[in-house]
Amino acid sequence: MKAELQINGAQRAAILLLTLGEQDAAEVLKHLSARDVQAVGSAMASLSNVTREQVEMVLDRLDEDMGRHTSLGVGTEEYIRKILVNALGENKAGGLIDRILLGRTSKGLESLKWMESRAIAEMIGQEHPQIIALVLAHLEPDQAAEVIGYLPPRTRSDAVMRIATLDGVQPHALNELDEIMERQFSGGNTKKLKSASVGGLKAAANILNAMETSRETELMSAIRSHDSGLSGRIEELMFVFEDLGDLDDRSMQTLLREVPTARLVTALKGAEPGVREKIFANMSKRAADMLRDDLEVSGPVRLSEVDAAQKEVLGIARKLADSGAINLSGTGDELVS
Repeated sequence: MKAELQINGAQRAAILLLTLGEQDAAEVLKHLSARDVQAVGSAMASLSNVTREQVEMVLDRLDEDMGRHTSLGVGTEEYIRKILVNALGENKAGGLIDRILLGRTSKGLESLKWMESRAIAEMIGQEHPQIIALVLAHLEPDQAAEVIGYLPPRTRSDAVMRIATLDGVQPHALNELDEIMERQFSGGNTKKLKSASVGGLKAAANILNAMETSRETELMSAIRSHDSGLSGRIEELMFVFEDLGDLDDRSMQTLLREVPTARLVTALKGAEPGVREKIFANMSKRAADMLRDDLEVSGPVRLSEVDAAQKEVLGIARKLADSGAINLSGTGDELVS
């Protein structure tokens, strides 16, 4: 089980309210005493740099408490699903819902998707490189990128190259690996995997896209020194922030609806003029003027913060592309006025 992070009750309440948004948080505060409002308000004001692990811990704790105390005949899981979707929206709530509800019953390789990245790295770090590659290829790109960051430096580029060159895996091999993972957790039966479609150049490119730019550059350099042809094929499939300038108008507008304004402002701090203009052109005049003003009045931002914001925008773009909502190839239909 994940170690409990050191935050008190008022801080847990503050984190939960911050995830709900202004309107829903205000509704909750109406039902608290003046003393409790002061305690939670002070905690909200003092919070800074809340980590994803802390948010997940608070939500996991909420799930446990609801499970213990619900006695109204209401399905706890359905209730949690509804309040998270109402509070955060379908897209933002999706990952948290999976984390809270689905992760508890996952087995084998699937259960790794709900583990901390550091724990996964410790579990697979001493395995054969091909096993490491198979496990990483089975994870979501952003999680795989985090796990790679915890692996020994000498292992990282080898793992990415092996992911890129995975060309079909026999189902029995995947099922055997799945059973090994399952035995490490509970020893129970595991559902047979039907798909052997893991890894490949696109998977490697997606993982590299999800990494911090400095680590991405370091790994691509290492891969290039070993196999320049392979590095070239991976780079052809990588999607970087400047590529947003090639999106068709419909895709760009869909993407902008999903990106928080504050993150967009930070991401645009380091953007090429062409990307900025593409974004401005796909906003209303009022929204574009406000965004320009935000960019002008905002102070200097660390390069690492710009990089993180750009990676976040790219992650949203990839998820929208995977769902078919946008086209990353730049060949979609343009809108006409």
